[in-house]
Amino acid sequence: MHPPTIWTRLHLRHYVRSGWPWRAALYLLSSAVLGLITLLTLVLLAVAGSVLTVVVVGLPLLLVLVLTGVPLASVERSRLRLIDSEPLADPHREPDRTGLTAWLRTRLQERATWRELGYAVLFGFLLWPLEALVVGSVLLVCGGLLATPVMLAVDGEEARVLKMWIVDSWPGALAAALAGLLLMPVFAYPLGAIAAGRAALTRFLLASPTGELNSKIKELGRSRVRLVDAFEAERRRIERDLHDGAQQRLVALSMTLGLARLDAADGPLGPLLAKAQDEAATALVEIRELIRGIHPQVLTDRGLVAAVEDLADRSTIPVDVDLDLPVRPPEAIETAVYFAVSEALANVAKHSGASRAVVRGGLENGQLAVEVEDDGHGGADTERGTGLQGVADRVSVLDGRLLVSSPPGGPTVFRLLVPCSTP
Repeated sequence: MHPPTIWTRLHLRHYVRSGWPWRAALYLLSSAVLGLITLLTLVLLAVAGSVLTVVVVGLPLLLVLVLTGVPLASVERSRLRLIDSEPLADPHREPDRTGLTAWLRTRLQERATWRELGYAVLFGFLLWPLEALVVGSVLLVCGGLLATPVMLAVDGEEARVLKMWIVDSWPGALAAALAGLLLMPVFAYPLGAIAAGRAALTRFLLASPTGELNSKIKELGRSRVRLVDAFEAERRRIERDLHDGAQQRLVALSMTLGLARLDAADGPLGPLLAKAQDEAATALVEIRELIRGIHPQVLTDRGLVAAVEDLADRSTIPVDVDLDLPVRPPEAIETAVYFAVSEALANVAKHSGASRAVVRGGLENGQLAVEVEDDGHGGADTERGTGLQGVADRVSVLDGRLLVSSPPGGPTVFRLLVPCSTP
């Protein structure tokens, strides 16, 4: 079933008795107000930017002029819901980094920004005067006729109706008011049709031109998720095989070598057995680290918070953990965030020169947000090296994002945002 729109409601018998005509009038009336504001904003920014171009302040004004369509389009998408219940998606993408510079660079590189600027120019110079003319004419005719008895009562002798004829009797005044009342449902239909056409134009100009690619993109996303799930299952299998097989054999070997050392403590084989036991102990430590790197058991048993605290305990620099997760996120999200935090802390220890770091996060507006911040010298870049890029690729499979803010001199902030639906 399609969402209700004013165009589909125009064909119904009870359209005049519903709230849709009033919605159409409000939509067109608000267009006139918003269009006048848009026109004044465009003219003022264009004049000020051209006059002050030779001054440094002129360039920011011209930049604001270019971006005028972005907030206007956002308001138009919200205003469209008055007469069209189907939401109009925002075509803009999130910046790859935090900060105003990254946001501006992303917006200026998007086609949607320039399309919205064109819409703002069309809206400010052409559309709203036409809408104001339509809704103003309806209000003037109906309002003028309905107000005839009031004007006659105020004047006492006569009333001029719509500046076209004079009424000097109460029957004539009441007849004019009745005509205005009867014209209201008549005007409701053309008013609704004009509002529907205006909404269709808005949707055509501001909609994201994805078209048939949407289904293919969704299928590609689902296939990526299936590949990641299969990869995680294979990691778990390898972890179990190492934990239950090779690790247990190394433990048994170390115990056997220890018993042999006791039996040959005074013999010539004693030093060799001691060295063999030390090598077995070293191999056992290495295989435990390998198992932890493949998939840590603490993450499976106790969840993300405990796993991150374990990372902090094993870090070479002090790390404070402040994670507020009242419920455990889905397994795939826990795994992705854990390895992202692990990579971030490894970078802090190796490259940042920091003396302290903090891991904080929680659930925010349906997203799991986790930050890793250090007091190092900054300068981290996702494009240098494969570690951070691998983290970004891992969370992108879950529709998540990795934002990095690392100005020279620090601090460096790694921010992970992953959609997370929890009970």
